[in-house]
Amino acid sequence: MARAKVNENVNSARRSKHGGLLTLVFSVLSLAWIMPIAVVLLNSFKRKAYIFRNPFGISAASLSDGFERWKQGVARVMCGTLNYTNGLRQTNFWSCFGYSLFITVGAVAAIILCCSMCAWYITRVRTKLTRSLYYLCLFSMIVPFQMVMFTLSKFANILHLSNPLGIIVVYLGFGAGLAVFMFSGFVRSLSIEIEEASTIDGCSPVQTFFLVVFPILKPTTVTIAILEAMWVWNDYLLPSLVLNVNKYRTIPIAVQYLKQSHGQLDWGAMMAVLVLAIVPIVIFYVACQKYIIEGVVAGAVKG
Repeated sequence: MARAKVNENVNSARRSKHGGLLTLVFSVLSLAWIMPIAVVLLNSFKRKAYIFRNPFGISAASLSDGFERWKQGVARVMCGTLNYTNGLRQTNFWSCFGYSLFITVGAVAAIILCCSMCAWYITRVRTKLTRSLYYLCLFSMIVPFQMVMFTLSKFANILHLSNPLGIIVVYLGFGAGLAVFMFSGFVRSLSIEIEEASTIDGCSPVQTFFLVVFPILKPTTVTIAILEAMWVWNDYLLPSLVLNVNKYRTIPIAVQYLKQSHGQLDWGAMMAVLVLAIVPIVIFYVACQKYIIEGVVAGAVKG
């Protein structure tokens, strides 16, 4: 009995030691992801000369200069600094923000709704057609985008998809592969008896899906929503190929258009716009993170 207690104490000490070491290692590794964001945020308050002179440090002169400019005028007070004022003005930021928000919300909603129903159908109805459809979705994850980008651009023009509503359809096609794959894996782990019970109670297949199956898919739905939202919100290549950029510009395209003739670029304004572009997606991730954790815990004890 005493020996077992000693062994337990030794194992507990080892786990504590290893846990502390892993915490230290991952804390150091996290700096590799935090540092770029910190540099962008820091340089968004500097003038162009100070950005090139000391991009990774804090200059008292640059900060004092920035705060002196911050005091001048109501618009600068509202925007924070001259960089933010210039960034908002040069990019027509709020218009671009509206297009990005509309496209992201619409694309994510379409992907979740259509792909969850598709995954449920091909998982429960096992035929050659559904198996072919499932493998076709997997194949779409393998094909590089560069192989289809020019054909896609041509067909988007022919089908008049060069607008915010049309590009949602394009995003649905490209995002369906991963979403169907993840939804299918989760649906396979669900007990079919629940669906059979709802059918006995008089539910139609549509009612069974929306009232019984879809609420259970919440953990996977949130995970897919985060992955797809980060992809659509930060995507530059697809909107630049499909959208009419003279009329519709998302935030990544607007940042690219900050570059003026002869390669001139207002680095301070660009850093400020990048900060404003990062904030919404970070807030969305932080707000949804708890649901992912709840889904992992629920899946670990399910069944």
